[in-house]
Amino acid sequence: MQHILIIEDEPGIYNFLKQGLEEEGYRIAIAINGKQGIELFQSEKPDLILLDWMLPKMTGIEVCKAIREKDAEIPVLFLTAKDTVQETIEGLQSGANDYIKKPFSFEELLERIKIHFRNHKNISGLTLGNIFLNLKTYEVKVDSLDISLTQREFELLEFLIRNKGSVCKRDEIIEKVWGINFEYDTGVIDVFINAIRKKLNLDKDNGHIKTIRGVGYIAND
Repeated sequence: MQHILIIEDEPGIYNFLKQGLEEEGYRIAIAINGKQGIELFQSEKPDLILLDWMLPKMTGIEVCKAIREKDAEIPVLFLTAKDTVQETIEGLQSGANDYIKKPFSFEELLERIKIHFRNHKNISGLTLGNIFLNLKTYEVKVDSLDISLTQREFELLEFLIRNKGSVCKRDEIIEKVWGINFEYDTGVIDVFINAIRKKLNLDKDNGHIKTIRGVGYIAND
């Protein structure tokens, strides 16, 4: 059963959405402010998020940005009365996949949800040159050869590929891959990068993962 998180502070709206979506077979969780929304996102691990713009404690924009720091793929749909072009752009730039203006028909919202679920199913892998990561099975292939990576090695490689073409700083890698509370020296990244290079048979200087001395790493095709 697909799981939808509704982050909305108006009881009339979230009760209406909950009833309608549950009748369509979805499992629903509700957060009534931004802070609770982020907490439920982390604990419930929903498949899609319906997000109000104007929320207590945190704005929808702030919530969306916080979610995108943890998950780059989950569909996020803004529900809002804001309707200027600039506001629409701001919402999409924060990481939202769609922007649905209030008032809206339930039928339109339902079709949008179905479309985003279909599109999301097609996002199953990442590539870097001849390297392929299957995000659903954690399988790694170089050409047709299966490569065995540990979970942490996979997560590190995934992070570099998702930020392909941009320099990933050491402290940023530690925060995003190991977690904010990770207390070890950032030199541990070198150990994992060397292990990944060895397993993928990547050249240190001319391979897909290059060292930016004193800064971090960059992945390129």
